Amino acid sequence: MLRRMTKRFVPCTFFLLALAGLGCKKPAGEPPTQIAQPVAAPPAPSAPAEKPSLLKLDAFREPAPAMYRAKFTTSKGDFVIEVQRDWAPQGADRFFNLVKNGYFNDVRFFRVIKNFMVQWGIHGQGEVNAVWRNANIPDDPVKQSNKRGFITFATAGPNTRTTQVFINYADNGQLDRMGFAPFGKVASGMDVVDGLFGDYGEGAPQGRGPNQGRMQTEGNAYLARDFSKLDYIIEASIVR
Repeated sequence: MLRRMTKRFVPCTFFLLALAGLGCKKPAGEPPTQIAQPVAAPPAPSAPAEKPSLLKLDAFREPAPAMYRAKFTTSKGDFVIEVQRDWAPQGADRFFNLVKNGYFNDVRFFRVIKNFMVQWGIHGQGEVNAVWRNANIPDDPVKQSNKRGFITFATAGPNTRTTQVFINYADNGQLDRMGFAPFGKVASGMDVVDGLFGDYGEGAPQGRGPNQGRMQTEGNAYLARDFSKLDYIIEASIVR
C-alpha cells in the first residue's frame, strides 16, 4: 500500500530550498495566480461645520446671495421662501444669516391672524432673545408691495427690524406706506402656511394669543405650557 502510493506521487523536481517564488510548474492552461491589491480605506467623512453661537452677533453679518431659497420644515409641513436681495438688501442679509445659522429652529408661529398674516421670529431661549432684541438693522426702501405670500420684517418703528418676520395671508398694500419692505415670497407650500394653527388669534393684551414680553424672557417653556397648539419650525435651512 505504501509503495503504490509512493509510485503515484510525483514530487516536484525543483529544490524545495530554491529561490523564493520558484516551485512546481502549474499545469498547462491554468491562469496565473492573481495577486490581491490592498484596498484603500475610504476617506473619513468630514465633520459638518459648526454653527456659530446665537449669542455672538458678529458671526451673522455675511452678505446674502442675489437670490436664494430657504426651506422651512414645520409641524404642519414644508414651505419654501424665495428671496430677492435687490428688493430689500438689509432684510435679505439678516434673514439669510438667521436661517443659515439655525436661529429659527424650534421657533413658534406665535401670531396667526387669518386673512391678515402669520408672524414668527422670537427665539425659544430667553438668553438668546436678550442678545437679539435690540440687534436692529436699518430700514430698506419699500420696492415691492405686501401681497399675499410675500414675506416682510416686523417693526416697532423706524430702523427697528431684528428677527421677527411675517408672511401676508392677503394683499396688505396698506402696509407699504408704513415702511414694511418685503424681501421675498413663498415659492411653494403656501397651503402649509395657510394651515398653521391660528385659533388663539391676536396676541395679549389685545387678544387671547401669547404675550410677546413673556415670550422674550420665558421662551418656549411659556408657550409649551399655555399655548401648546401652536405650530412650530422644526428646521430652517438654505436650499443650495
